[in-house]
Amino acid sequence: MSRPLPASAAKAPDPRHVRGLEGEEAAIAHLRALGWVLESHRFRFGRHDLDLVMRSGDLVAFIEVKTRSSPSTRFGAAAEAVGWRKRRILDQGAAWWRRQHGRPGDRYRFDVVEVYEAQGGFRVEHIPDAWRG
Repeated sequence: MSRPLPASAAKAPDPRHVRGLEGEEAAIAHLRALGWVLESHRFRFGRHDLDLVMRSGDLVAFIEVKTRSSPSTRFGAAAEAVGWRKRRILDQGAAWWRRQHGRPGDRYRFDVVEVYEAQGGFRVEHIPDAWRG
């Protein structure tokens, strides 16, 4: 007979979600250091979200962050995890964001940021214009 989990264990966050949030924060720090401004973090639309929306002048990037524990290609590169279904969802979220927050003259693109755990920190790789919406 199984016993219910203690309340503290039932509320414990999923380690994958914790790692994902850490990766998003590493991506934000990396992009800010390059002069980007954070517009939205985890912008919700329906039951989905855009990981990051960042701005550099009139360029707005909708950014999918993929965090991995290592750069191993055993399961494919992190950017390869953004398949056509995910892209379609992100296209919809970007359209929603543009209707609510877009400015005349803005340009838009979709980026991927790969974040890998490395020696007590993170290694960040930014892939600009990863696909066309």
